[in-house]
Amino acid sequence: MAMNTPQGWLISYDITDRRRLQRLHRFLSKHATPVQYSVFHYEGSPAQMGQLMQSIETLIDPRSDDVRGYALPAHLSVDTLGRGKTSPDVLIHSVHSPQLQALLGPAKKC
Repeated sequence: MAMNTPQGWLISYDITDRRRLQRLHRFLSKHATPVQYSVFHYEGSPAQMGQLMQSIETLIDPRSDDVRGYALPAHLSVDTLGRGKTSPDVLIHSVHSPQLQALLGPAKKC
């Protein structure tokens, strides 16, 4: 996949200090969509994800904190159990999902 092709990413974290935890949560809330406690969905290219992770690195203590970014497949299936089910009003799709492509219509060339 090209470095500028957008894709979905799952970002999760385990932060040991309350102040750093709040700082990282505020930062990610501006750049990604919260999915669950300490889990966010991010849409961007691998290069953009790399830049995001570099910014995150300045907010954490790598000796005691853990932040992970997982590339999501283009055709993602999500199963949930329990009270954490997403509201029916909320949809999270990768830019490559057929549902989102149907909503956006054909790409226009400039």
